[in-house]
Amino acid sequence: MSTTFAFILLGAFAGGFVAGLTGFGTGLTALSFWLHVVGPTLAAPLVTVCAIIAQVQNLPKIWHELDWPMLRPILAGGVIGVPFGAQLLTRIDAETFKTAVGVVLICYSAFMLLFRPRFGTKWGGRFADGIMGLSSGIIGGLTGLSGVLPTIWAVIRGWSKVERRGVFQMFNLTVLTTALIAYGFSGLLTAELGKLVLMAVPGTLIGAWLGFHAYRRLSDHGFHIIVLVLLMAAGVMLIATR
Repeated sequence: MSTTFAFILLGAFAGGFVAGLTGFGTGLTALSFWLHVVGPTLAAPLVTVCAIIAQVQNLPKIWHELDWPMLRPILAGGVIGVPFGAQLLTRIDAETFKTAVGVVLICYSAFMLLFRPRFGTKWGGRFADGIMGLSSGIIGGLTGLSGVLPTIWAVIRGWSKVERRGVFQMFNLTVLTTALIAYGFSGLLTAELGKLVLMAVPGTLIGAWLGFHAYRRLSDHGFHIIVLVLLMAAGVMLIATR
């Protein structure tokens, strides 16, 4: 087994497991393996393809739990926001922005883990949800972390584990599909990428299946803690890879 194949397979399994468990986090987990053996121009679309595979695999299992009236403004905002975020890459210092987001994530996660405040506001209604989706899409287009704001917003809204999972999974699937289309127009969907996808698919499928079964066993509190730990890890990664 070559080193490249081993890293791709392990990263795919880890990313698939986390996505199956929480509904997001494929890139956060998989890139810690993949960037050791492939460059960013291959790693980014590879993450996108594998994340979509993981999301689609488990989507039928949660379809009946989705709250579409709540999801529609969030998804619409996300689709609109992604192109704006991509455009901002040429207008602002993306690395500085990533560092700022990383600091916010670390501080927020640490505060929530240490003090455990309770929220549950419905301020702004669906309009505020749509603005959050738009902002998340912009951040996703700029940094690749489209799931950052939805995870924070879920706590502010006081959503249950099922509601959070539905928002995370559908929002990320929508934004990732938009990103994949953009990669296609940019010429990043190459034959070399296809070979890496074939290496990664088995690990992604197995990991996502195991992760979803672990998710079913989690309490609301356990799910909340795991999401906060992943957010903190995302913040550390953003600063460390600057």
